[in-house]
Parts: sequence; C-alpha cells; structure tokens
Amino acid sequence: MDSSKKNLLLMVPMLHQGGFERVCVTTARLMQDLYNVHIVIFSSKDINYDITGIDVIDIDVPAKKGIANKLVNMAKRVHKVKALKKKLGTDISYSFGSSANYVNVLSKGKEKVLTGIRCQTDLENQREVSLLCRKSDQVLSCSKEIMRQLSADFDYHNSTYIYNPLDVNDINNKAKEHVSDYPFAGDDVKTIVCMGRNDYIKGIWHLLKAFSLVNKKHPNARLLVVGAGNWSCYVSMARSMGLEKVTSFPGVRKNPFPYVKKSDIYVCSSNHEGFPNAVLEAMALGKPVISADCKTGPREILLSEEEYKNILADKPNGDSITDAIEGTYGILVPDMDEAIDMDPGNICREEIVLAEAISDLLEHEEKLRHFEKKAHERALFYEPSRYKNSIHEIFAQYE
Repeated sequence: MDSSKKNLLLMVPMLHQGGFERVCVTTARLMQDLYNVHIVIFSSKDINYDITGIDVIDIDVPAKKGIANKLVNMAKRVHKVKALKKKLGTDISYSFGSSANYVNVLSKGKEKVLTGIRCQTDLENQREVSLLCRKSDQVLSCSKEIMRQLSADFDYHNSTYIYNPLDVNDINNKAKEHVSDYPFAGDDVKTIVCMGRNDYIKGIWHLLKAFSLVNKKHPNARLLVVGAGNWSCYVSMARSMGLEKVTSFPGVRKNPFPYVKKSDIYVCSSNHEGFPNAVLEAMALGKPVISADCKTGPREILLSEEEYKNILADKPNGDSITDAIEGTYGILVPDMDEAIDMDPGNICREEIVLAEAISDLLEHEEKLRHFEKKAHERALFYEPSRYKNSIHEIFAQYE
C-alpha cells in the first residue's frame, strides 16, 4: 500500500451481476490513483466482473436461508469486517447493497462510514433506513428522488445523490463482439429488447402483455429479454399467447451489449428501480428508450431538468404520471403494478399505454431516429470522469 494515500474500503455482498456491483467495481478502478482501494465481498461465487488489478478480499461468509442462519451470518460478517477494517487501517468504508450496509454500520470503528441506498425497495424497510441514517456518517443515493424521500419520510438531510458512472466507449466496444445466437433475423424485423433478471421488480409480464398488442399491429416486431433466472414461466406464457416464435428469453449473457446493439427499441417495464444502469447502457448504444415511470431513476434520465421539476411541481409526492410523456431524452409511460399477473387475458391500462408508445415509435421512423440521437447525447452526461470528480469530492470531506 502507498502510505501517502488514504485507505478506501468498498463493500458489496457478491460480484455476480447487477447494477450496484458494477458501480462498485467501477468506483474501485476510478479511485485507485487517489486511494489504496480494497473491495470486500461475502462470497466469491460466480464473479462476473473483471477484477484484474483490484484487491478483492473474500471473507467467505455466503448467504444462507432461515432467520437463525441469517443472524449468525450477520454476526460472522460483522466480526470479520471489523477486524479487517482495523488491519487495513481503513479511513473510509463505503457499502453497496442492503446486507453490506448492515455490516458496514455494525462494524464501524474509527473510519468514516458511508452507506448507499440505491433502490426504492430499500426505502420500504423503515427500520433499516432509520439505522443507516443514525449510524452512517453519510447516506449516498443514486437519484434525486431517493434523496427527496429520505428528507420527507425520514427527516434525514445528510444525503447526497451521485449518478452512476457510464463508460460509453467501453460499452460500444463490447457491443462489437460477434454473437452467433442472436435469435432474430430479417431486414424488416424490429426487436424490442430489455435487460433484467427474472425478478418481480422488473415487471416483465407487463412487457410481454404489451408486446402481444404490439405484435398484432406489427407482425414483424420481436421481443428479446436478456438476463439471469429461470424463464420457463415466460416461455409458457408466450406460447399460450401464440408468441413463441417472436419472443426469446436466452438467459444471462456475460456481455449483453451485442444483443442490445442489434435491437431497435429498449423498454424498461420495472415497478422499482434505483438508477437503472441498463437503461443508460442502452442509451449509450443509441437505443431509443421507453420506460415505466417507477418512483426513482427513469424520469431523471429521460426528462430534462425543467421537465423533471414540472413533474415534481405537479406530483410533489413522487406519484407516477398517468399518460405517456415524450421527454427530451426518451419516453415515459405510467408506472406498472408490482402484483404479478401471468394471465394473458388480463390486460391493464398501463400495458395498453406501453404498447401504444412502442407502436408509435415503430410507425414513425423520424421520431425513432430522433430518440436514438437524444439517447446517446444523454448517455454522455454520465461519463466516468464526472462520477470520479463527484465521488472524490464526497470522500475528500472525510480526509
């Protein structure tokens, strides 16, 4: 270690896949010339990120099921991390993810502890949020909306928002990789794509139902969902709707960007997000985006500052819009219900609005090209250099 540098410890449960895991690795790389950086993980199973040149320390206390096992696990993690912080002479410890946040605050010693609330679902556990607000030196959020809710709902005013970094050049370079299993071919085919794990917060059943309406009007439309999980229920649902030949659920791909690059429109149907990296990654590839107006993230990306303020003035509690809005950088549609409904016969209004927005882009080439251009323009706003300066400014408060 360089004795002239402060010691920065980043903590994340795993490096399997996901948005905050990617941000953790990116933060480590960006901070290496300024700090002695260490990443602490609880399990090294299925590491999916390039960690070459990063000091990653696995304390080897993987997740277990059952309340009793979870409590024992938490005690083990806290004990090991507390000793590790002391051994490394940690000056600043910054955690990503709910379980890492718990361990970070409970293992607090002389170091400054920063925790991250990165998703709307994190705010729903009031006991956890109250603990973080009490025990953290600062709570970082990845959107203005999360910071607003911390202030309004928890009377916590020591939060700072910092947008996730986006390496546009790296994403475009990765998108050049040849893939032989892209499922759709044909010059007239138009593919709607989504990246996301099979989790209820991603609302993929809404997307599939909306697509069923789109495909009736546009038989050349296709749907591709790339992400981890068991998709058999969606394959069955698509088959029951007669869509098995025009939909594909290939599972997780270590490099999903070539699949997005070959597609035409990106859709985010999530009912919860923090600051959706997948949306930004699609925009970096110049894909027009249609997104549900879930409570945090999409509206800050797809709307201009003035448009965002106007929505807050109209909906001060952060309530979703009720009709589609064409923002400066993309299209917002109403938030989607989080209650899972796999019945193809139940089509809700929000799914109809989403289908209409997709069809509108397919029917208006000039509009589609306009949003391609604006998407890439917006992506450049989140370049890593901006994030690096912002996060270093936050860390520097504690040096």
